Amino acid sequence: MRKIVCITTYPPRECGIATFAQDLIRAIQSKFGNSYSIRICAVESGTEKYAYTRKQAVEYVLNTSDASAFATLTKQLNEDSEVEIVLVQHEFGLYMEQEEAFLEMLEQLSKPVILTFHTVLSQPSLDMYGSVRRMIVACKYLVVMTQNSRRILLRVYHADDGKIEVIPHGTHLVSFKDKNMLKSFYKLSGRRVLSTFGLLSPGKSIETTLGALPDIVKENPSVIFLIIGKTHPGVLKVEGEKYRNLLKEKIKDLHLEEHVLFINQYLELPVLLEYLQLTDVYLFTSSDPNQAVSGTFVYAISCGCPIIATPIPHALELLSDDAGIIFDFKDSVQLAIAANRLLADESLRTEMKLVGLQKTAATAWENVAIAYTLLFQRTGEPEEELIYSLPPVNTSHIRRMSRQWGIIQFAKGNRPDSSTGYTLDDTARALIAMCQIVATGKGKVKERYVRTYLNFIRYCQQPDGSFLNYVDQDGLFTSQNQEVRLDDSNGRAICALGYFISCSAHFPALWKEEAMAVFERTFQQFSRIESPRSMAFMLEGLYYYTRVCPSAQADAYIGLLANKLVQCYRRTAGGEWLWFETYLTYDNGILPESMLLAYQAIGREEYKQIAWEAFEFLLKKLFVGNRLQVISNQGWMHKGEEHHGFGEQPVDVAGTVIALGTFYQVFKEEKYLRMQTDAFNWFLGNNHLHQIIYNPTTGGCYDGLEENNINLNQGAESTVCYLMARLALVTAYSVK
Repeated sequence: MRKIVCITTYPPRECGIATFAQDLIRAIQSKFGNSYSIRICAVESGTEKYAYTRKQAVEYVLNTSDASAFATLTKQLNEDSEVEIVLVQHEFGLYMEQEEAFLEMLEQLSKPVILTFHTVLSQPSLDMYGSVRRMIVACKYLVVMTQNSRRILLRVYHADDGKIEVIPHGTHLVSFKDKNMLKSFYKLSGRRVLSTFGLLSPGKSIETTLGALPDIVKENPSVIFLIIGKTHPGVLKVEGEKYRNLLKEKIKDLHLEEHVLFINQYLELPVLLEYLQLTDVYLFTSSDPNQAVSGTFVYAISCGCPIIATPIPHALELLSDDAGIIFDFKDSVQLAIAANRLLADESLRTEMKLVGLQKTAATAWENVAIAYTLLFQRTGEPEEELIYSLPPVNTSHIRRMSRQWGIIQFAKGNRPDSSTGYTLDDTARALIAMCQIVATGKGKVKERYVRTYLNFIRYCQQPDGSFLNYVDQDGLFTSQNQEVRLDDSNGRAICALGYFISCSAHFPALWKEEAMAVFERTFQQFSRIESPRSMAFMLEGLYYYTRVCPSAQADAYIGLLANKLVQCYRRTAGGEWLWFETYLTYDNGILPESMLLAYQAIGREEYKQIAWEAFEFLLKKLFVGNRLQVISNQGWMHKGEEHHGFGEQPVDVAGTVIALGTFYQVFKEEKYLRMQTDAFNWFLGNNHLHQIIYNPTTGGCYDGLEENNINLNQGAESTVCYLMARLALVTAYSVK
């Protein structure tokens, strides 16, 4: 494990950099705690001392008022053989008391230094230019949070482009709650909420909003403006509550007492995020044109707030493409016009919310942690592979998506969209996942969910043993059942029933009897099915069925279906193309895996050989080094043709992860376990965008990975597939 020391202000000190550092370090330790150990060097001054808890990992303290403290710290870090990298958080003024000592420390550190600039001034004094140039020369890498800051470093300070990394300010993932419920909880029902937050200081220019409020109130009498946050400790020390009192006087003069509420607290994060979620319009009124970034600003966007902001560089970058409204510094008239426009147009607010959420998806702290660790990886010698921490098994989003009929098909963000109804496909997968949890002992499952999913499958079965797939929110079959082929959904239902039967000892005996009755009515379908994937799913169902209900009839059906797949393989396989079809589409792993299970069931070596050949062929198409890149849904991969490289879905990744576990169990080749871990890490950020697909806050999984963005909706298919993949890791490692 590699040790990194981060020089930064740190809680309980109340300042933006301290909060930033805490969030960053927590994210890195959560995702890569087996790769990196982050220790803190807390920045203090002669007049500001803090007590740190044991959990905070504060190993060093730097008194910025004492020049000798910098030399002492340099010596400590240089002599500590475990320290590999030093990460420095920089803001102008933070080290100003002993700036020369700070610069000498950077120059004398023998360990590579990564420095994060929180501000980059475009018009420096001669002395400041010289200081920044020395930082540039002394450091291995420079991190900035906006493209504008990067351009300034290149143009003004003549930095080497190869040294600069743009890593955005992090944001928190949010499990969105109902806005009206939140307003009710915080006693704001019926109010149109404007808000701003952060440590209060004159630079926030809150008076700009107060000057706009009379015109806003005229058109929106229910408006209330929330000013959230304590006074900045530095301001408080110098002038007390002078600025807050001036604001109170202005509120009184403008007769706004019923329309402004001070929340004079340093809110815990969950509470802050709830206040932002109930906000109708967020106001960012900073009067400092040199402010490079704002954590408050991006937190608001990540909570779905439509934004009105002054034109600091960060706002200009992030609010392009109609993601928000920009107004001039201290212009209350412009602010009032913009606020009234947004409050009057719900569709515009919704559009801004969606654009903002998409833009900030990449800035989740988990993604920022990935970006920093990739930089650490390049910085350290020798370069080592990152170890992603496994998230705990979490069924919260599956339970959120489940209703009386089954599991809802789609979601808007993490909010279930009940209007989309239910599918047999998704409910069958959910049944398997919940049974897996029971079988592995890796979580608690309320029996009612398993009961619901079983009932849905029974409901979808028709008199001939086949199944319909699409059910609307009222429990009625839809016309889609006549418009699309249902072979694969039928196969998944049979697979789920077989899996449930194999786990039925954990449930009431009557449930097994019901499931077997439904399962055995499907036998009449087997001879007429021609879809390779449908056959594969049926094979898996039969395999699991025979584990507790062995019979010559079931073995005969396994042979029938497996032989059909053999025929498919013999017709198309040849040369470098070793597959069952002339193309690769979705959920490809199920085909060779089913052949391997057929081999396990009835012992025919031919099935084992074909399974191995086809799977090895597939793996060569899916892996780029240690990174999985599944077949694009934008045209698939056809024999002898070029294919698209983007458009990846969780169902394909999960199928690969599960199949790798099965192949390890049979062949006992360690490479399958390594590849399984690499494949699963696709969900955790080991993909071409280096962004998470699994959302640890909601327990949901995003619906897809495109060329430049992620589909942020967290539907049933993606979420259940993620959970099945996560549980497949449990199964694979339990047999090692």
